[in-house]
Amino acid sequence: MPANLFSSITERWRSDALLADPNFRRYWANVVLTSFGAQIGAMALPLCAALLLHATPAQMGILTASQAIPFALFALPAGVLLDRSRKLPILLASKAVNGLALASIAVAWWLDLLGMPWLYLVAATVGTCSVIGGGADQIFLTLLVGRDRIIEAQSRFITTDSISRLLAPGLAGVLIQALTAPVAILVDAATFFICLRNLTQMTVREPAPVPSDKHPLRDIHDGFLFIGSQPLLRTLAWLAGFWHVIFYGYQALLVLYATRDLGLSAGMLGATNIVGGAGVLASSFLLRTLNRRWGAGITMLCGIASTALGFVLVPTIPANLFGTTNGSAAALAVLTFFVDCGVILFLVPYTSLRQKITPDEMLGRMVSTMRFLTVAVAPLGALAAGYLADRFGLRAALYCVAGGGLLLTAAMLSSRAIRGVRP
Repeated sequence: MPANLFSSITERWRSDALLADPNFRRYWANVVLTSFGAQIGAMALPLCAALLLHATPAQMGILTASQAIPFALFALPAGVLLDRSRKLPILLASKAVNGLALASIAVAWWLDLLGMPWLYLVAATVGTCSVIGGGADQIFLTLLVGRDRIIEAQSRFITTDSISRLLAPGLAGVLIQALTAPVAILVDAATFFICLRNLTQMTVREPAPVPSDKHPLRDIHDGFLFIGSQPLLRTLAWLAGFWHVIFYGYQALLVLYATRDLGLSAGMLGATNIVGGAGVLASSFLLRTLNRRWGAGITMLCGIASTALGFVLVPTIPANLFGTTNGSAAALAVLTFFVDCGVILFLVPYTSLRQKITPDEMLGRMVSTMRFLTVAVAPLGALAAGYLADRFGLRAALYCVAGGGLLLTAAMLSSRAIRGVRP
């Protein structure tokens, strides 16, 4: 029986063009590792601020904004760098810096040096690595699998990401409760160093970038011109920008709301994120079906509507639903399912669509310019949410986020450019 199973798996790998490529398998392994670590870090970093450092809503807003501010500062020059450089060395450097920055949190905690300014600096460093390394990652994947297989490859990533989402939050909750949040963040840091080694084993023949004698500012200008000349990219830019403002506002408040208003422990919050992982898993099955039948535009609209549903209902959860904190945790878990499912249904078609219509020589500038136009505005959402929560309370601020989600859903419904995207 085991021999037959092994033979079946081997035959599947040989018949699948993506799985047959050892470089793709290594890349996929890196996606699994970083996804697993990211789920731990996404829980541990805000809990470190909220539980260990007793952060205020305004401080949580600054912490969340710190991860997005580098997009405003570095996204445009990063695009020029990516179009003029090989992508693999940039990936290697970003993984190393990211891992060191996260590991410093545990060291600072053990030395009794950790404070909110330290977390702000680490968050900004991680954000910078995301700007440069994340952009290189997207382009490297396009070079690795080709434009026609981007959605196919990303669908596989979503499946394994959802498994990470099912396992990692539970482990994060255990680590945080048993060994503190900084130790959990150290596990996240370790995944970057493993990925760093894995990348060095890849044998991808990356073409040399086309030499350019243009001034970098001219290249940045060309990036804006290219997006301005594409009606679909223009529409995607303002929709994604508005979405990031809303989502970052939601993320800035969620941990404080869950731990202080609803009374959830780190372990219970981890359990709600496990259910969110089930939402990511559901999106991996829905993504191909929706995209093939209705196209990327309708798939994105379904994603936005799903997240808006969660945004609207999360602040309505009472502190002791059915007389117990477990009831509140269960309600938050169900809504996290819809939010996380919607995030994937929106972001994957959005990312794939913009890369599919962009020529190779413009990919770096397009990715970075779009990131500047969309993610650079995200700190406004986090800072505004923190301010509103300080003035009017966490629930009132979350209701404002919900209003933004409803407005965005209505805007997408009225957009012909989005509805007109066909399979």
